[in-house]
Amino acid sequence: MDILFSLSDLTGLTVTMLSAFIAAILLGTISGILGSFIVLRRLSLMGDALSHAVLPGVALSYMLGINILIGATLSGILGAVLIQFIIKHSNLKTDASIGIILSSFFALGIVLITKAESGVDLNHILFGNILAVTPHELIQSFVLLLIVVLVVKLFFKELLITSFDPVMSRAYGLKNNFYHYLLMILLTLFTISALAQVGIVLVVAMLIIPASTAYLWVSTLPRMIIMSSILGILFGILGVILSFHYDLPTSATIVIVGALAFALSFFLSPRNGFLHYTKKGTSL
Repeated sequence: MDILFSLSDLTGLTVTMLSAFIAAILLGTISGILGSFIVLRRLSLMGDALSHAVLPGVALSYMLGINILIGATLSGILGAVLIQFIIKHSNLKTDASIGIILSSFFALGIVLITKAESGVDLNHILFGNILAVTPHELIQSFVLLLIVVLVVKLFFKELLITSFDPVMSRAYGLKNNFYHYLLMILLTLFTISALAQVGIVLVVAMLIIPASTAYLWVSTLPRMIIMSSILGILFGILGVILSFHYDLPTSATIVIVGALAFALSFFLSPRNGFLHYTKKGTSL
């Protein structure tokens, strides 16, 4: 009888780990692609803001009984629009505008979730649980991956030019705002997809750390996207294994693995790392 229970536990364990690995692969690939553009455009704070701006939409979706995708997407887009509105119509710097929207939307979301009788677990939303990922969430992440790959393939040249040289892109007649909001929409969808798996707090880390690590090693955007996606997958799988083996919070472990890899790259990268800039300083 004990053997039967052990086999049952082992089967459940295998399914859980397999689902977590698939989630890590999907989210790692998406974060690698989007994160590369976010880092190049210096929009890391914007990614942080949007990851928090979806929280009121999540709360309202539960309260109104509508699909979470609708409420969270509208909330995220509203946050992005308000940030750009404040930047264009005031003398405030970008970081101040982002900070205002980030903190305001995040606080509003917490209040709505706390007061609404929705049974929503705030800790689950903030920190996620990749070990409890459902088949529906995996399908949702897979569909998003297809959308992101398709959009990047269709608009790669435009996204490349607007990321590296916005002035030149305007001279070519490209609409910078269109491609900016296109990325913001994809970023919002990624946040929603990753919400239950890694949580709002750690979404931005998944976007920024793999892309920043790849940036230290490569010199072209296509290589950065590929390397960033591979790193995102490796960080996710290794984080799941370590967290399960040592009984650690999975999402946080994934981020710590990525942070350690970034630290090593920062010191060892011959192109953009600490040693490179130290040598340049010495030669001067």
